[in-house]
Amino acid sequence: MVKLRLRRIGKKKKPIYKIVAADSRTSRSGRFLEAVGAYNPLLSPIGIEINETRLFTWLKRGAEPTDTVRSLLKRKGLWLKWRLLKKGVDEPTMVAELEKWQALQGEKLTREAAKKARRKEVLKKKRKPTETPVAAPAPVTETPAS
Repeated sequence: MVKLRLRRIGKKKKPIYKIVAADSRTSRSGRFLEAVGAYNPLLSPIGIEINETRLFTWLKRGAEPTDTVRSLLKRKGLWLKWRLLKKGVDEPTMVAELEKWQALQGEKLTREAAKKARRKEVLKKKRKPTETPVAAPAPVTETPAS
């Protein structure tokens, strides 16, 4: 059975992944049939590059994506496009659906940015030390040496 999965490349603590079509019995970084994309989790926003034609070719042949690859495809909107292709939706309807999805993604990003800003403000208020008057040091009295 062919799976679409991630193949780790890159240095220690700096992972980069290739999205590959591979036999399900091979190891994670072992032999693969074809590389269909790349995923870089260290970029902000994360970098996902996928060759759509090759991806859809493998999906038509019956390749199944792993959960992680499926979530990456959803993030790019390719999973929605694939589902619409499977249903046999015509081109104008597909374009309209994808535009609607992109608009929703833009709203989602603005909500997440606002949420992040609110969290930052709350943390700033919590970190602010309270103003307490500093007590004056007690006077030192010297005792005569005997």
